[in-house]
Amino acid sequence: MCWHKRGNSLLCNTTERNLNKLQRIQNTLARVTCQSPHSSSASSLRKSLHWLPVRQRVIYKTALITYKALKTGQPVYLRDLPHYHQPARTLRSSSQLLLYQPAARINFQSKAFSIAAPTAWNCLSSSTKSSTTITTFKAHLKTELFAAAYDSV
Repeated sequence: MCWHKRGNSLLCNTTERNLNKLQRIQNTLARVTCQSPHSSSASSLRKSLHWLPVRQRVIYKTALITYKALKTGQPVYLRDLPHYHQPARTLRSSSQLLLYQPAARINFQSKAFSIAAPTAWNCLSSSTKSSTTITTFKAHLKTELFAAAYDSV
């Protein structure tokens, strides 16, 4: 696995300070790419470039790896970690394709894939989670995260 793919897992549940630093770098890159002055809105530039903000990008990568582990069993070392939630009785949430989310006893545990994956996955819409191909999953996922990032801006 390439370093940039492993690096995304390090950003799961990282501090706001670290995410803000990375967001400033991405904002600068958007301005350079668009050849815009420093006073221009980085958010509108990122939106025009169709770039997800750093926080949503971390969720995107985590959800994509989770989808691959659930649907294809790849990567092999992660395939047994995510489990669908099996309630003891029938609930309305039973049809929402939720993942079991183990409790994190210490803050450092929240970075583990077995905890970060269900956190990212369970926040997605049912239509995104029920995508039948990886191509449609990526499209729905990016659309959902893009809307969450920019519709309020």
